Amino acid sequence: MIRNVVFDIGNVLADFRIKEFLQEKGLDGPAIRRVLKASVMNPYWGRFERGEVSEEETIRAFIEADPGIERELRIAFTDLGGMLTIKDYAIPLVRSLKGAGYRVFYLSNYSKKAYDECGESLAFMPFMDGGLVSFRVGMTKPSPEMYRRLLDDYGLRADECVFVDDTPENVEAARAQGFAGIAFSSYEQLVGELAGLGVVLG
Repeated sequence: MIRNVVFDIGNVLADFRIKEFLQEKGLDGPAIRRVLKASVMNPYWGRFERGEVSEEETIRAFIEADPGIERELRIAFTDLGGMLTIKDYAIPLVRSLKGAGYRVFYLSNYSKKAYDECGESLAFMPFMDGGLVSFRVGMTKPSPEMYRRLLDDYGLRADECVFVDDTPENVEAARAQGFAGIAFSSYEQLVGELAGLGVVLG
């Protein structure tokens, strides 16, 4: 029986609107593609989310990957405000699950900078029972240790948890640890798959 619902944050409870964010900073299509390749596709992105490297070290690594767009990279990552925004359904969904008697947690790859500068995207957290973000625990999904850490920290049983993430690899990693898993694509799909697991909103 499912007693606990565990959510990823980006693109599940909050929109990770990186392209729109970069457009709002004045970057055009070709510049955006180069910025994304030098940053979110760079191994340093994961290190940054795990809190292993400083903001300046990370930006320098991005610049080394594409020195021709140093200005654009610094514009992009000086202030992350607006890069993530809360989804309209996030708080009602969490409150509905809580009202139905479920415990609700988050398990997300999130840098300290995004956590500090996109705080409005995390407005659902006070309604939840807790969770882990990568920069605080020094690990990222799909590392098995991150899922086990959540179970250990909150005294949970994997077979009583369902994990929701938009990245199939992360869902498969959760299933390997004994969680039920839902690969998120839309709110309607999520509610339907939760119901299929016997999880009915309050």
